[in-house]
Amino acid sequence: MPLLSLRGRASSLGLTDSGLSACPSSPNCVCSDESGTAQTIEPLRLSIAAEDAWPLVQQTVRNLPRTRMVSNTSDYIHAECASSLFGFVDDLELNLRPDDRIIAVRSASRLGYYDFGANRRRVETLRTALRERNVVR
Repeated sequence: MPLLSLRGRASSLGLTDSGLSACPSSPNCVCSDESGTAQTIEPLRLSIAAEDAWPLVQQTVRNLPRTRMVSNTSDYIHAECASSLFGFVDDLELNLRPDDRIIAVRSASRLGYYDFGANRRRVETLRTALRERNVVR
């Protein structure tokens, strides 16, 4: 347990009518449902059937360092990811969209203004791990 744990409270989480919640104006969030902003990130594009991919995605998220699964349904994951030094918590969300053959993704800091690219790196680390398992392309 870190000496100082700054967890805050999660806000703007979950699915809306248009998908994952929009990022705040601060540069500490990335979301595949954003378009044309610095916060835009590509969704995870499935290379296998959604029903085969989702259990592998769940397992891969569970294996991310300092990550705790908060919510896990047939099409939505919310996980808390803590930083190694001070225990800052970021929220990672994934939304399976089988008809589009994608997983929408959002990763956002709860506290602070800058994240020094931590949320983008987290999503790209997840993407790389899923590519290695031939789940996404």
